[in-house]
Amino acid sequence: MKKVMFIVVLLGFCVGITLGSAADWALIWSDEFDYQGLPDQKKWDYEVGFVRNEEMQYYTRGRLANARVENGFLIIEGRKERYKNPRYKPGSDRWQTQREYAEYTAASLITKHIESWQYGRIEVRAKLPQGKGVWPAIWMLGENHDQVGWPRCGEIDIMEYVGHDPNRVHATTHYSLDGKHASNGGKITTPAPYQAFHVYAIEWNQERIDFYFDDNKYHTFMLNKAGEGEGNPFHQPHYLLINLALGGSWGRQIDDSIFPQKYIIDYVRVFREPQDSKGK
Repeated sequence: MKKVMFIVVLLGFCVGITLGSAADWALIWSDEFDYQGLPDQKKWDYEVGFVRNEEMQYYTRGRLANARVENGFLIIEGRKERYKNPRYKPGSDRWQTQREYAEYTAASLITKHIESWQYGRIEVRAKLPQGKGVWPAIWMLGENHDQVGWPRCGEIDIMEYVGHDPNRVHATTHYSLDGKHASNGGKITTPAPYQAFHVYAIEWNQERIDFYFDDNKYHTFMLNKAGEGEGNPFHQPHYLLINLALGGSWGRQIDDSIFPQKYIIDYVRVFREPQDSKGK
């Protein structure tokens, strides 16, 4: 069904059908997951290990149990299992290296060093996992993250969902203002969003970022809130991340009875307005 929908969308461009609130978007990058096995290495890399927010999952690389493509979908699976932490250091005071074993595994797919975008429509159709402790996200980081750090690189959270707050979907931007972390966010209340597939998207131009849940625009961020000068990260390219976190600072306590949990992605598509020649 989704492949037929994709053809219809492409035909729609020829006859002037619009996406979201904007007309004449052109598809420039996508993964339709119309293959089997590991995610396409030409499009995706991985985060590995205990990465951030004191989350409980160990992100694995190239492991079918945690990230695989099957039946036209990308499956990111969170599992309750003991997994050796190769970065373990006895006596370490860092949370990433002080645990010899992880009790949970999952995956985080990224386009870092492969592809990034400056402005456009980024759209993901997905079905969320559910239960206390899940924290799936679709988000972006400035491609200069390694050079300038967070939050100076900028962060665009297209979708965040936490299982302990089961009827809300969140959108947030993070950035540095006057040398301090600043953020701007919104949320939409919708009954049990995990029960069906939904489209999570942003439309990003030189002035603003609009956040969508299906056809509903529920938050707008004006880029000038992050400053008028060259330091504004939202005038720079960002790469994409799709991950399933478990526990941590926002995921909170994990209910072990919910596992395994599947985060199912139907497609990822990036569009550009033809008249906009900036960015990739």
